[in-house]
Amino acid sequence: MNLLDIIGPVMVGPSSSHTAGAVKIGRVSRKLLAEEIADAKIYFHGSFLATGKGHGTDKALIAGLLGMQVDDSRIPESFALAKEAGMTFTLEGIDLGDVHPNSVKMNLTGKSGRTLEIVAASVGGGQIRVCELDGLTVNFSGDYPTLIVHNLDQPGHVTEVTSMLAHKSVNIATMQLYRANRGGNAVMVIECDKEVSAESIAWLEHLEGIMKVTYLSLREDGQA
Repeated sequence: MNLLDIIGPVMVGPSSSHTAGAVKIGRVSRKLLAEEIADAKIYFHGSFLATGKGHGTDKALIAGLLGMQVDDSRIPESFALAKEAGMTFTLEGIDLGDVHPNSVKMNLTGKSGRTLEIVAASVGGGQIRVCELDGLTVNFSGDYPTLIVHNLDQPGHVTEVTSMLAHKSVNIATMQLYRANRGGNAVMVIECDKEVSAESIAWLEHLEGIMKVTYLSLREDGQA
């Protein structure tokens, strides 16, 4: 148990799970897409679907997609602010099966055409877990700079990535490996103790066998 389990985060209410957690899911998703969002198709599951409207989950999620923090006083106005920003969105229900009840699936399209499919859950106290990215299982909190590398399941790719991080003096906090099947698509999820440079990410993107690199930076939007 930690302090958030007792008093929750500083936030615009009413709920740390249905409001603050939803804002954080939206904000982390925006950072993973790494650009302003042009369109968001949002599918609420379980308790998010059943009680989310009363808790402002829909407005909170849109606020996060616009880049707001959980204590931003403009959260209740997020629908209007999204329209001003040129962001379109749809809100629907979905059954995601045996997942956390406070779960949401989103299909995001950025202003450049970049896309991201994400499934995430609000797990209490304003904390979240990202559960899927682009159809592959992941599991991270959004509390660390996080490198997600989609690659072919071939020998050597893990060594290439970890060696690059060591060369750049980036310590690995946690590392998870997933694959769809032997020799098929795989993903590395690496939570780091410091930011990974844009040059390092670009280097990874050009390696043979690397299909996509997604990065969660904790820098404020627009910060170098």
